[in-house]
Amino acid sequence: MCHPFRLSSWPISRSKALARFSPFLVALLLALSARAQGDRQIVFERTSKYHYIQVYDEDGLRTLAFNGSSESRMSLADPFTGHFEYTEYFQMPFLWNPNIKRVLMAGLGGGSAQRAFAHYFTNATVDTVEIDPVVVDVAKEYFQVIESPSSRVHIDDARQFLRRATNTYDVIIMDAYATTRYGSSLPPHLTTKEFFLIANSRLTANGTLAYNVIGRMSGSGDKLVGALYRTMKEVFPQVYLFPSTETPNVVFIATKSPEHFTWEHAQQEAQKLIRSGLAPLPAFSIRAKQFEDRPPASAAQSIILTDDFAPIESLMEDSK
Repeated sequence: MCHPFRLSSWPISRSKALARFSPFLVALLLALSARAQGDRQIVFERTSKYHYIQVYDEDGLRTLAFNGSSESRMSLADPFTGHFEYTEYFQMPFLWNPNIKRVLMAGLGGGSAQRAFAHYFTNATVDTVEIDPVVVDVAKEYFQVIESPSSRVHIDDARQFLRRATNTYDVIIMDAYATTRYGSSLPPHLTTKEFFLIANSRLTANGTLAYNVIGRMSGSGDKLVGALYRTMKEVFPQVYLFPSTETPNVVFIATKSPEHFTWEHAQQEAQKLIRSGLAPLPAFSIRAKQFEDRPPASAAQSIILTDDFAPIESLMEDSK
């Protein structure tokens, strides 16, 4: 008997292997795979300049996928739920600044973080930079992303946008990924010491940088986490980590403030925010408990990423 295969159930290494073929063949294989899945409804698919993009509904969730890799998720019944856990760590910068007013996000995807900020933090203005105009159209059409005076989307490269920016931000959130032969990968020019110097110059005096990385604190994927940590420490006086419990994601928080936060201090600040109503996210206290103020074990042997040498693909390959 023939059984339709589910791409989502393939091992990660096999899904990544698809990216070694031509973009056309990747799109064809993924489209045939998805159509073979009786419980998955494809509501959009298109190959853009940057990705083979799919939007599908399954088990009450709407998912955005790039080249077969799930990038964003939303509950069809409640758009403020169903998202990936790591996006909630983008609200951790409030631990260092409870009065955040200006936010820049690099990477739109399905707009999970943008919806959350618009819903929970109505006093904050959010600029989003997304390089793929098709992703912007998809987010608006299928993921309830709405542009407004307080939530604007700019089609641009994040580094170029920051270089040209004349204003400063309380928070810069990095969640931009590209598709390479190894699958989803960080764009190298957004990982280097030179990039972090640019980002630092666009932050306010007590500003923070939040950065999502696919990886782990130890074991598989720790080399990339270690390299990003060591590189950020070249620019920012303090760097903290929030490892996700559900997926292999680590969210970095780099601060301009030299004050060192301990785990106990972070929990005290979290409770203050919750009591004052400034942290309305239901899981805010739980997410704050993932706070790590120690470097990953791999950092001591990690390289510093620069514009001249940033082997992100090989570091991503080590995470397989």
